[in-house]
Amino acid sequence: MSADALGLSNEALALSADALALSNEALALSADALALSADALGLQGIAKFDSLRINEMLY
Repeated sequence: MSADALGLSNEALALSADALALSNEALALSADALALSADALGLQGIAKFDSLRINEMLY
């Protein structure tokens, strides 16, 4: 194999490693987004529950 071919192969491996690192980062960001969504749903549930309780007290 020529030196140029080996150089390109190493570069391709480095790019693949970078792509995998970006994929892991994207997965971590997705997990964070899911956690934030779950938190938002929880807060919405609490707000709805509180508004129902307030309505019960008023009427």
